[in-house]
Amino acid sequence: MSSLKTNISRRRFLATAGATALSSVLLKGCLGNPPEDTPLISSANATKINLPLEQVPEINTARLGYLPIVEAAPLIIAKEKGFFTKYGMDNVEISKQANWGAARDNVKIGSSAGGIDGGQWQMPMPYLISEGIITDSLKVPMYVLLQLNTHGNAIAIADKHKNKGLTLKIDKAKDFFEKTKSEGAKFKAAYTFPRANQEFWIRYWLAANGVDPDADIELLTVPAAQTVANMKTGTMDAFSTGDPWPYRIVKEKIGFIPALTAEIWKGHPEEYLAMRADWVDKNPKATKALLKGIMEAQQWCDNFDNRKELVQILATKNYFGVDPEILAEPMMGKYDMGDGRIIDDKTMAPLYWKDSKGNVSYPYQSHDLWFITESVRWGFLPKETLATAKDLIKKVNREDLWREAAKEAGFSDIPTSTSRGIEEFFDGTKFDPENPQAYLDGLKIKKV
Repeated sequence: MSSLKTNISRRRFLATAGATALSSVLLKGCLGNPPEDTPLISSANATKINLPLEQVPEINTARLGYLPIVEAAPLIIAKEKGFFTKYGMDNVEISKQANWGAARDNVKIGSSAGGIDGGQWQMPMPYLISEGIITDSLKVPMYVLLQLNTHGNAIAIADKHKNKGLTLKIDKAKDFFEKTKSEGAKFKAAYTFPRANQEFWIRYWLAANGVDPDADIELLTVPAAQTVANMKTGTMDAFSTGDPWPYRIVKEKIGFIPALTAEIWKGHPEEYLAMRADWVDKNPKATKALLKGIMEAQQWCDNFDNRKELVQILATKNYFGVDPEILAEPMMGKYDMGDGRIIDDKTMAPLYWKDSKGNVSYPYQSHDLWFITESVRWGFLPKETLATAKDLIKKVNREDLWREAAKEAGFSDIPTSTSRGIEEFFDGTKFDPENPQAYLDGLKIKKV
């Protein structure tokens, strides 16, 4: 992967961040700028929103994209409960995206052309967009700013494969998939976007059970909204995506859940807030205001006393458009897996601010490194990427802005390191961010 290049130097960023041009006219013509009539924050408004002048955002608007899965909850709650407004961002638009491809295309054009400034992303999409790998070679530099959640994903399998030994750890897994292939019906497994989170989860699960996802099954991309229909018609055998879709499969008696991603990797990073770099560089205080609003929303979401109200908000037609019953139990960590197994454990629920390993919201650079290492593992990125991965991550991952925002808002639970340390998966494999090559070397199934 080539090095990520941005037009704004660190020195220029710091100078911009320190400016307090509260009544200045917005610069025109920069891709991603809000329209001409975007309201500016004035010093008079600073008193109204009760913020120190040095924290008043440059603008009060942003357009954030989201997909209707539980990862989007902090963005929606920050809007609905007034947390964006509390920090001066009272004109934030939360824009539902048709699918991940649409989100990619909309961030590519920016909000000035009717797109978005940033929003919710699977990893490592912000890196792939920054490098032009999934944007037709057009590099659109982005910054990773905040992790939205852990958990909240699962692998679902069609009912016709029930009672065939497909669980978290599959006994004689290779034999099962070889048999389906020999019968002329190669097992088809789907995810919502290639080379990202939800593909990685199903690949890891299969490979850890001795199944080569590139040779033993057929992988395909299917938008989340089509997963239930495709499972009903038998056009796919399995899929990997976020709630509420896997649980719908169980409730509608179409399939079962052999594995939650929380079982595959307890406390795993899920999706992220990332913004166009040009928007952040121009609006550093507005960026931190967004972060503060989302952080406060994450804390609200993690109060399980609020989960019933959270479900009611998410389920509405404006957002997910689903029966609240489909969201209610998973949000409390209760999963009927559809195969006789019941999970009732709040630590397995989607978590947004804190879990047993520490802070959820903070964007650990060590996690970005795992996603890049997995990309190398499966041949999505050249093996040479690993040699410069940490330098690349330092350019894209702006954990420094997260820290500044958390301190300004007076939040605790601020991590002391950019690494969460050694990570362990359900099969006993360990990832040491200090030695990603050793992780790669130890994997039995890989392309690199």
